[in-house]
Amino acid sequence: MKTVAKIDFRKLPKTYAGLCRLLMPRPIHDTVGYENTAEMTDAMVLHEEDFSADQRDYFELLCRLIEQYDTEQVPPVELPPLEALKHLLEQQEMSAADLSRLLGGSRNLGAMILRGERGLTTEHIAKLAKHFAVSPALFIAG
Repeated sequence: MKTVAKIDFRKLPKTYAGLCRLLMPRPIHDTVGYENTAEMTDAMVLHEEDFSADQRDYFELLCRLIEQYDTEQVPPVELPPLEALKHLLEQQEMSAADLSRLLGGSRNLGAMILRGERGLTTEHIAKLAKHFAVSPALFIAG
C-alpha cells in the first residue's frame, strides 16, 4: 500500500476558493485522482463539526466525486468473488502482500487466497467490504 504525507486540517483554508487552490474538484478518472481526492477527504472527515460553510460544501462535493468513481469502478456483482476481489485490488494497486496485511494474516495469506488455495472467512469478508466500501455479498459465492 502506498503511504502518503498527511494533510493537517488545521492548516486548510476556510474558504472554498482557498481549498480549490489546494485541490480543484474534478471528475476522477484514475487512481492518482482518486488518491489525491481521498487524501483531502481523509484529512477533513474527523473535523466535520469544525467545518466552515465553504469547507462543508467542498467536502460534500469531494465525497460525491469519490462515490461516483467508486460506483463506476466496482465490478458487477455477477463476477465470481475471487475475480471481484482481484479487480478491486487492481483498482487500488494492491498486491497479495497488501491483501495479507489488510486481512491480518500470515505473509502468504493474500497469495493463497488469490490462487484459490484458501477461502475467505466471514472476518475476511467483513474487512474487505469495509476497506473497499462495498457490500459483503460481493465476496460470497451465490
